[in-house]
Amino acid sequence: MLRNPIEHRIPLENTELCYFEWSGTDDSLVLLLHATGFHARCWDKTVAELPESCRVIAVDLRGHGRSSKTGPFGWFDFGKDVVNFIDALELKNIVTAGHSMGGHCALYASSLRTERFKSLVLVDPVVLSPEQYAEQIPTNFASESGEHPIARRRAQWQSPDEMFEAFKDRHPFSLWQLNILRDYCHYGLLHTPDGYELACPPRIEAQIYMGTGQRDLKNLLHNVTCPTVVMRAKQRIGPRETMDFSNSPTWPGLAHALPNARDIYLPDLSHFIPMQRPDLVADEIRDQLTD
Repeated sequence: MLRNPIEHRIPLENTELCYFEWSGTDDSLVLLLHATGFHARCWDKTVAELPESCRVIAVDLRGHGRSSKTGPFGWFDFGKDVVNFIDALELKNIVTAGHSMGGHCALYASSLRTERFKSLVLVDPVVLSPEQYAEQIPTNFASESGEHPIARRRAQWQSPDEMFEAFKDRHPFSLWQLNILRDYCHYGLLHTPDGYELACPPRIEAQIYMGTGQRDLKNLLHNVTCPTVVMRAKQRIGPRETMDFSNSPTWPGLAHALPNARDIYLPDLSHFIPMQRPDLVADEIRDQLTD
């Protein structure tokens, strides 16, 4: 059953975050963290699968949605924002679900605030293998010159409906549930005098994708002692093509490298697990709430 969230804003260190809260009647708390280029309301259909008694918070990370567009946009900067957010709201006993970069943020934050977290559901969290990190060239703060193909994304639209019609038959959006794609388009645009524009500007999204030098969590993984689930899509074979999300970018050995984790392999799904099967993600969150 769909519930309507309340929109909030909170000032943090050098940024302001927007977040959405679905109120609940019990002590359970779920924190949802989205992927690069996405926004908090992409989780709506996952929230609809959770108990109505559960309190849920979904955050627009900096540069995304209705949050501040002020940098820096390094991967650990997003993680620090999550730490500051948790501290500011004094959140505790948190079941956190993070997709893609959001999963990376969840790992980072839980390694620094272990006492605040009950468990993690990491949905294809883009934690690469040690070998891949060793090959990366640090490019945390890429220029805005369009070096990354995502910088050339179309940013201006006449309406969310126009965006939806343009995307619904295009891979990988064609894999998504249509109602989730509608949420992505509806809440992923900001109204302007000339129409609508992407809530995550392409120049910012490009900088995030280029930020490979600030992503290696290997020295923090041993701190993540809470029960953790790693959900992985179909494993990639061979080198990754640019912006190829049909397979998983996540290190298959991640769950083994964490102190208290189990691996869930989903070879029939793409990297966009929450957009294809929000019920599966909600099942794992529910399990963590009841454990």
